[in-house]
Amino acid sequence: MSVRANVPAPDVARRAVRPPMLRPGDRVRIVAPSGQPDHRLSRGVAILRGFGLVAEVGEHVRDKFGYLAGTDADRLADLNAAFRDPGIKGVFAARGGYGTQRIIDGFDLAAVRRDPRVFVGFSDLTTLIGRMWEQTGLVSFYGPMIAWGDSRTGPDSIESLRRAVMTTEELVFVRDPAEPSAAVEVPGTATGPLLGGNLSMLQSSIGTPDLPDLTGAILLFEDTGEEPYCYDRMLTQLRRVGALDRIAGVAIGQFTDAAGNPGQWEAPAAVRDRLADLGVPVLGGLRIGHGNGQLTVPIGVPATLDTAAGTLRVAPGVE
Repeated sequence: MSVRANVPAPDVARRAVRPPMLRPGDRVRIVAPSGQPDHRLSRGVAILRGFGLVAEVGEHVRDKFGYLAGTDADRLADLNAAFRDPGIKGVFAARGGYGTQRIIDGFDLAAVRRDPRVFVGFSDLTTLIGRMWEQTGLVSFYGPMIAWGDSRTGPDSIESLRRAVMTTEELVFVRDPAEPSAAVEVPGTATGPLLGGNLSMLQSSIGTPDLPDLTGAILLFEDTGEEPYCYDRMLTQLRRVGALDRIAGVAIGQFTDAAGNPGQWEAPAAVRDRLADLGVPVLGGLRIGHGNGQLTVPIGVPATLDTAAGTLRVAPGVE
């Protein structure tokens, strides 16, 4: 049955704070709020410099403290320095992993309000994206970390990032039938602010200031390394706390390393079971997340989901 979401969206035009578009010659800073990047960092730096940007690496990015990129104090210092420096126009995460939740409560939100700028990251950085949206309205970019590999972030991914942060073009994401999540679909159309990120981090943010208010929003999620029952568990908890009660629609990115047991549900079937009765359109198969060909999408701007066309159309995230 086709559905059309009729949940009123928040006044996105009033709330969303779009950062200035990056231009050649702008200084950008690479930080590591989570895990330590490897040798691939140099490739990402070269790509940013290929855009004409002046890419700088934060002081502690190459530090190591257990499974973290340095101590909490040092990672937080790098993050705050990047947002406090008036000459920095963009901040890029070196890699994900784990660790942002350990430092998020010390993050300088006043600096974000004072001088909004581009921020790019995904996965563990969902925590930072959600906190900035909820507390400042800043539009962020759910896109590749700087420690990129050729196989996962090739020319299409590089161009997607450039277009997202260096142009004011509308961005269109097309359902890819080769993506496992493409099997999840509930027909219909929906319009609302695009919010969300990594499903594990959204679930971990319940009860904190990091989980965005999803009223009237199109929820975007993706994940990696999670078995099918984990998708079920995470979506079930979001449902139980009421987080999905008034969403307008769901856009699903990549499911990677999500194998189930023989004879049981695979991840798409588990997700479909948890979403089908919400009464909102659901579009899977978007190349957003941890898989090959990762694309960059603004978080916090108006978007339109259309399952018949197989598209998610997203307003520009910069001005």
